[in-house]
Amino acid sequence: MHPAGSLIAFTTASGFGFGLLAFLGAGLPPATGWTLIALYGLGLGLAGAGLAASALHLGHPERALLAFTQWRTSWLSREAWAAAAALAAAALAALAALATGGRLAPIGWLSSALALATVGATSMIYAQLRTVPRWHHWSTPALFVAYALAGGALLSGQGSAAVILLVAAGFGQFFAWKAGDRRLADSGTDLGTATGLAAAGQLRSFEPPHTGGSYLTREMVHVVARRHALKLRSIGLFLAFVLPVTLLVLSHALPSLAAAAAAHAAGAAVIRWLFFAEAEHVLGLYYGHHTGDADIGIRNRTG
Repeated sequence: MHPAGSLIAFTTASGFGFGLLAFLGAGLPPATGWTLIALYGLGLGLAGAGLAASALHLGHPERALLAFTQWRTSWLSREAWAAAAALAAAALAALAALATGGRLAPIGWLSSALALATVGATSMIYAQLRTVPRWHHWSTPALFVAYALAGGALLSGQGSAAVILLVAAGFGQFFAWKAGDRRLADSGTDLGTATGLAAAGQLRSFEPPHTGGSYLTREMVHVVARRHALKLRSIGLFLAFVLPVTLLVLSHALPSLAAAAAAHAAGAAVIRWLFFAEAEHVLGLYYGHHTGDADIGIRNRTG
């Protein structure tokens, strides 16, 4: 699918922000006063900036409030409600900390739960799509939450927890890629089923269904060469996991935490780009698009 910059910014920044809010709500770090307020401001700012970036991807941003009306059937609507509740709870927790000089546990735990619920709802927007086999798997929400917790641990200064979470997320991402590479083929969907010509034998493309582009081909079909994807995966894994873990093993001091957070953010953005770019919508089969193969059209190869 098309790796829009707004979606990459949204999922990366909001994940960091809600992850930090989850740690703050749980009382980590055990800060008080203006230090705690500054950390809440960072978490709210990142989460809010991410949500604002997501609005840029809407065809009609002025209709964004309508998303709140479809909560019974839409994960996007549930995400909107969860995000609003999480931000409100976090803001209330910050105000309580400012008024009392410390953390109020009930409000804090509520804000933590709502922050993680928001990340989970965001992930389900993608995981629910049967038409994108790479996403339609339990590993999608698991990784979204893992990235949020790893980022939150880094921003909240929890070096030991960050190392554990980064290692777990790194291995999870690697195995998710390996399994995801096979998921479209394992789904039983191919060019024959997409065109309804499976009975004719093995097919390949020679001519597009139409001569011009469309919303579907712009948003649902994106091809990234396998060699480029493998290179970007290596860069993403190094920046998001290997480098931050190395820095934290050497030191948990503030400069190391800051450098590890910056490296992880850069790597997470690369991996999030791949999350969208490598997602093969079954619609692409109708147009003859495959990962690493940009041929278009249909040609019968049986004769």
